[in-house]
Amino acid sequence: MRFCPLRAAAFAALAFSSAVPTVHGHGIVGNRFFPPTVSTDDPFAADELAFPTLSYVKNAAGDGSPASHEIDAGFEFDKLILPSLSLGVSDTYVAVTPDQGPSSHGWTDRSLTLKYQFWQNDEHEAVLAVGASAEIGGTGSKHAGANSFTTFEPKFYFGKGFGDLPESLAVLQPFAVTGVVGQTFPTRSTDPNVLEWGFALEYSLPYLQQHVHDIGLPAPFKDMIPLVEFAFETAENRDQGGLTTGTINPGVLWESPYFQIGAEANIPINSRSGAHVGVTVQAWIYIDDLFPRVFGHPIFGGNP
Repeated sequence: MRFCPLRAAAFAALAFSSAVPTVHGHGIVGNRFFPPTVSTDDPFAADELAFPTLSYVKNAAGDGSPASHEIDAGFEFDKLILPSLSLGVSDTYVAVTPDQGPSSHGWTDRSLTLKYQFWQNDEHEAVLAVGASAEIGGTGSKHAGANSFTTFEPKFYFGKGFGDLPESLAVLQPFAVTGVVGQTFPTRSTDPNVLEWGFALEYSLPYLQQHVHDIGLPAPFKDMIPLVEFAFETAENRDQGGLTTGTINPGVLWESPYFQIGAEANIPINSRSGAHVGVTVQAWIYIDDLFPRVFGHPIFGGNP
């Protein structure tokens, strides 16, 4: 196994994290609210429920298969286990209807994700986290492309708001960026290691209204966060080294105190990523705010 800078950085972060203060807040750092994003993962450990996440795309014909229409319906549930440490479970139901031949459907492999939010700086609206996920082989349907083997993936997350820019650049203060980098390790030797990387560039209209200048935006625009997400995968070996696929995803999020609704277009970056633009619609339910007696505090080490 070759040296992986990402994994080394993750272990180093865990090593010094005991010396930094415990972080708090449901996606909040200083004056900045970082929303859950649709196509990439955010750096926050919190009690949240994404349900449903609905995607549609038309798949082009290829490799002897006809063109098809694909609808994915997924969920994700995250729960704080310890302060700043959450455990998440997610899955997706895939339904594919070809132009010719029988349709196929089923669940993909279940995924488990452990995330530790180890540092934040309120003044500079910055946050860091590390984690790991596992796609558990044999838990899904072959009709949905599930695998018989498990894939592990250490991850590094970051977030940065630009509210600390000088007043001369106040128009840029509502901008924020979040991102994640992960390195896959499949347990089957014939499958390639893949570098998964992505980021989201956001412009928060609520931040503009509340912390920069109230320009009198009416509802629903005053609660919107336009964004563009970039989600990529780069195969590293097994005769696929250097092949990158992914999508660019412009969209908008609408915020309320108890839930978020987001919609994005999914634009493939090359022919290997797809031939048609898809669309994803997602609802995040802030279960910690809706049910504060049950959620919003860790199972261990917190006050219910």
